[in-house]
Amino acid sequence: MHLSPFPFSTTDFSSIEPTIHKGDSGQAEWRTLFRDEVRVRQVKYSPGYLADHWCSKGHILFCVEGSMETELKDGRKFMLTQGMIYTVGDDSDAHRSYSKDGCTLFIVD
Repeated sequence: MHLSPFPFSTTDFSSIEPTIHKGDSGQAEWRTLFRDEVRVRQVKYSPGYLADHWCSKGHILFCVEGSMETELKDGRKFMLTQGMIYTVGDDSDAHRSYSKDGCTLFIVD
């Protein structure tokens, strides 16, 4: 990842209009900030959220609140709880998310 020389700034995610992304069940609410080619998001999964696709995009993902399970396409599953991160590179391990009780994430990709 290359971070271009954009100026220092602060962001209040509550001031960014959310977009809603339906899952196979539940929904994800994204508040997205773009800095050139870098996408920074606050994402909230509703209780019972299950992604509707396998994702191959790389992420640095931090669980701010709640918990979620990430399933890799090869069948492995990993639980992420508050304070944990996961990292995955582009086209490395296809993955999808599930959150039984909902969660809030901070994602950079």
